[in-house]
Amino acid sequence: MRKISVATALVLASSYAIADPETYKIDNSHSFANWSIRHVASKTSGTFSDVTGKIIIDRDNLANSSVDAKINVLSVNSSHAKRDEHIKKAEYLDAAKFGEMTFVSKKIEAKSATEGVMTGVLTLHGVSKEMTFPFKVLGFGSDPWGGYRSGFEAHTSLKASDFGFGWGAKANASVGDDVEITLLIEGVKLPAETVIK
Repeated sequence: MRKISVATALVLASSYAIADPETYKIDNSHSFANWSIRHVASKTSGTFSDVTGKIIIDRDNLANSSVDAKINVLSVNSSHAKRDEHIKKAEYLDAAKFGEMTFVSKKIEAKSATEGVMTGVLTLHGVSKEMTFPFKVLGFGSDPWGGYRSGFEAHTSLKASDFGFGWGAKANASVGDDVEITLLIEGVKLPAETVIK
Protein backbone atom coordinates (compact mmCIF):
# COMPACT_ATOMS: atom_id res chain seq x y z
CA MET A 1 0.00 0.00 0.00
CA ARG A 2 2.85 2.37 0.85
CA LYS A 3 4.44 1.77 -2.58
CA ILE A 4 1.12 2.48 -4.29
CA SER A 5 0.67 5.69 -2.29
CA VAL A 6 4.17 6.91 -3.18
CA ALA A 7 3.63 6.12 -6.86
CA THR A 8 0.27 7.92 -6.86
CA ALA A 9 1.83 10.96 -5.21
CA LEU A 10 4.60 11.07 -7.82
CA VAL A 11 2.10 10.88 -10.67
CA LEU A 12 0.00 13.68 -9.17
CA ALA A 13 3.08 15.83 -8.55
CA SER A 14 4.28 15.42 -12.11
CA SER A 15 0.85 16.34 -13.50
CA TYR A 16 0.86 19.58 -11.53
CA ALA A 17 4.46 20.40 -12.49
CA ILE A 18 3.71 20.39 -16.22
CA ALA A 19 1.34 23.27 -16.94
CA ASP A 20 -0.77 23.51 -20.07
CA PRO A 21 -0.08 26.36 -22.49
CA GLU A 22 -2.12 29.46 -21.64
CA THR A 23 -4.00 31.62 -24.13
CA TYR A 24 -4.14 35.40 -23.76
CA LYS A 25 -6.16 37.91 -25.73
CA ILE A 26 -4.15 41.06 -26.46
CA ASP A 27 -5.68 43.98 -24.57
CA ASN A 28 -5.66 46.81 -27.10
CA SER A 29 -6.25 49.43 -24.42
CA HIS A 30 -2.96 48.48 -22.74
CA SER A 31 -0.83 47.41 -25.72
CA PHE A 32 1.29 49.57 -28.01
CA ALA A 33 3.53 49.28 -31.04
CA ASN A 34 5.86 52.24 -30.55
CA TRP A 35 8.10 53.53 -33.34
CA SER A 36 10.79 56.11 -33.95
CA ILE A 37 12.31 57.36 -37.20
CA ARG A 38 14.79 60.01 -38.28
CA HIS A 39 13.29 63.39 -39.06
CA VAL A 40 15.77 65.83 -40.65
CA ALA A 41 18.56 65.99 -38.04
CA SER A 42 16.66 64.43 -35.12
CA LYS A 43 14.06 61.72 -34.52
CA THR A 44 10.31 61.68 -34.20
CA SER A 45 8.29 58.98 -32.51
CA GLY A 46 4.77 57.73 -32.01
CA THR A 47 2.67 54.63 -31.58
CA PHE A 48 0.02 52.42 -33.08
CA SER A 49 -2.44 52.12 -30.22
CA ASP A 50 -4.85 49.54 -31.68
CA VAL A 51 -3.12 46.18 -31.31
CA THR A 52 -5.23 43.01 -31.20
CA GLY A 53 -4.69 39.28 -31.44
CA LYS A 54 -3.78 36.20 -29.44
CA ILE A 55 -0.74 34.92 -27.56
CA ILE A 56 -0.32 31.29 -26.58
CA ILE A 57 2.45 30.85 -24.02
CA ASP A 58 3.91 27.69 -22.58
CA ARG A 59 5.69 28.79 -19.41
CA ASP A 60 7.52 25.46 -19.13
CA ASN A 61 8.86 25.70 -22.68
CA LEU A 62 8.73 29.07 -24.44
CA ALA A 63 9.54 27.35 -27.74
CA ASN A 64 5.98 25.98 -27.75
CA SER A 65 4.49 29.49 -27.62
CA SER A 66 3.03 31.47 -30.51
CA VAL A 67 1.72 34.92 -31.46
CA ASP A 68 -0.91 36.05 -33.97
CA ALA A 69 -1.34 39.84 -33.91
CA LYS A 70 -2.90 42.66 -35.92
CA ILE A 71 -2.22 46.39 -35.84
CA ASN A 72 -4.70 48.97 -37.09
CA VAL A 73 -2.63 51.37 -39.23
CA LEU A 74 -5.27 54.06 -38.80
CA SER A 75 -4.47 54.13 -35.07
CA VAL A 76 -1.11 55.83 -35.73
CA ASN A 77 -0.49 58.62 -33.21
CA SER A 78 2.54 60.93 -33.24
CA SER A 79 0.98 63.41 -30.78
CA HIS A 80 0.32 65.83 -33.64
CA ALA A 81 -3.06 65.46 -35.38
CA LYS A 82 -2.07 67.25 -38.59
CA ARG A 83 1.06 65.11 -38.97
CA ASP A 84 -0.96 61.95 -38.27
CA GLU A 85 -3.33 62.75 -41.13
CA HIS A 86 -0.33 63.32 -43.40
CA ILE A 87 1.27 60.01 -42.33
CA LYS A 88 -1.91 58.12 -43.23
CA LYS A 89 -1.92 59.40 -46.82
CA ALA A 90 -0.67 57.46 -49.85
CA GLU A 91 2.66 59.29 -49.75
CA TYR A 92 3.51 57.50 -46.50
CA LEU A 93 1.46 54.65 -44.95
CA ASP A 94 -1.34 54.60 -47.55
CA ALA A 95 -3.67 53.61 -44.72
CA ALA A 96 -6.83 53.84 -46.81
CA LYS A 97 -5.56 50.98 -48.99
CA PHE A 98 -3.48 49.07 -46.44
CA GLY A 99 -5.33 49.59 -43.18
CA GLU A 100 -3.90 46.64 -41.29
CA MET A 101 -0.54 45.04 -40.62
CA THR A 102 -0.23 41.52 -39.26
CA PHE A 103 2.39 39.38 -37.58
CA VAL A 104 2.24 35.59 -37.29
CA SER A 105 5.02 33.75 -35.49
CA LYS A 106 6.69 30.73 -37.08
CA LYS A 107 9.34 29.81 -34.53
CA ILE A 108 10.39 30.80 -31.02
CA GLU A 109 13.84 30.08 -29.64
CA ALA A 110 13.98 30.21 -25.84
CA LYS A 111 17.07 31.80 -24.29
CA SER A 112 15.82 31.43 -20.71
CA ALA A 113 12.52 31.01 -18.86
CA THR A 114 11.63 34.65 -19.60
CA GLU A 115 13.57 35.61 -22.75
CA GLY A 116 13.69 34.38 -26.31
CA VAL A 117 13.95 35.21 -29.98
CA MET A 118 10.85 35.13 -32.16
CA THR A 119 10.75 34.59 -35.92
CA GLY A 120 7.61 35.25 -37.91
CA VAL A 121 6.05 36.92 -40.92
CA LEU A 122 5.18 40.61 -40.87
CA THR A 123 2.76 41.79 -43.54
CA LEU A 124 2.78 45.55 -44.08
CA HIS A 125 1.77 47.68 -47.07
CA GLY A 126 0.93 44.51 -49.00
CA VAL A 127 4.42 43.04 -48.51
CA SER A 128 5.17 39.98 -46.36
CA LYS A 129 8.65 39.48 -44.95
CA GLU A 130 10.17 37.23 -42.34
CA MET A 131 11.47 39.04 -39.27
CA THR A 132 13.35 37.97 -36.16
CA PHE A 133 13.46 39.89 -32.90
CA PRO A 134 14.19 39.36 -29.19
CA PHE A 135 11.47 39.50 -26.56
CA LYS A 136 11.02 39.37 -22.80
CA VAL A 137 8.21 37.96 -20.68
CA LEU A 138 7.65 40.76 -18.17
CA GLY A 139 5.41 38.82 -15.82
CA PHE A 140 1.99 37.49 -14.86
CA GLY A 141 -0.55 38.61 -12.29
CA SER A 142 -4.14 39.15 -11.25
CA ASP A 143 -5.74 42.45 -12.20
CA PRO A 144 -8.22 44.56 -10.14
CA TRP A 145 -11.16 43.38 -12.26
CA GLY A 146 -10.95 39.66 -11.54
CA GLY A 147 -8.86 38.77 -14.56
CA TYR A 148 -5.36 37.41 -14.99
CA ARG A 149 -2.78 39.16 -17.18
CA SER A 150 0.55 38.70 -18.88
CA GLY A 151 3.09 41.27 -20.07
CA PHE A 152 5.63 41.17 -22.89
CA GLU A 153 8.21 43.49 -24.43
CA ALA A 154 10.01 43.16 -27.77
CA HIS A 155 12.34 45.26 -29.88
CA THR A 156 13.14 45.20 -33.57
CA SER A 157 13.90 47.46 -36.50
CA LEU A 158 13.03 47.44 -40.17
CA LYS A 159 13.75 49.29 -43.36
CA ALA A 160 10.66 51.01 -44.74
CA SER A 161 11.96 50.46 -48.27
CA ASP A 162 11.78 46.67 -47.72
CA PHE A 163 8.00 47.07 -47.51
CA GLY A 164 7.62 49.24 -50.58
CA PHE A 165 7.84 52.65 -48.88
CA GLY A 166 10.02 55.00 -50.88
CA TRP A 167 10.25 58.07 -48.67
CA GLY A 168 13.65 57.24 -47.14
CA ALA A 169 15.26 56.33 -50.45
CA LYS A 170 14.96 59.82 -51.89
CA ALA A 171 18.05 62.02 -52.02
CA ASN A 172 18.22 64.37 -49.02
CA ALA A 173 15.02 62.84 -47.66
CA SER A 174 13.76 64.51 -44.49
CA VAL A 175 12.42 61.18 -43.21
CA GLY A 176 14.70 58.18 -42.71
CA ASP A 177 14.39 54.63 -43.99
CA ASP A 178 15.19 52.88 -40.70
CA VAL A 179 12.33 52.42 -38.24
CA GLU A 180 12.94 51.33 -34.65
CA ILE A 181 10.07 49.46 -33.02
CA THR A 182 9.24 48.64 -29.40
CA LEU A 183 6.29 46.38 -28.67
CA LEU A 184 4.65 46.65 -25.23
CA ILE A 185 1.97 43.99 -25.05
CA GLU A 186 -0.47 43.12 -22.28
CA GLY A 187 -2.70 40.09 -22.50
CA VAL A 188 -5.82 38.96 -20.64
CA LYS A 189 -6.04 35.24 -19.99
CA LEU A 190 -8.92 33.46 -21.69
CA PRO A 191 -10.81 30.78 -19.75
CA ALA A 192 -9.88 27.31 -20.99
CA GLU A 193 -13.44 26.60 -22.11
CA THR A 194 -13.42 29.58 -24.51
CA VAL A 195 -10.16 28.64 -26.23
CA ILE A 196 -10.60 27.04 -29.66
CA LYS A 197 -8.03 24.28 -30.09
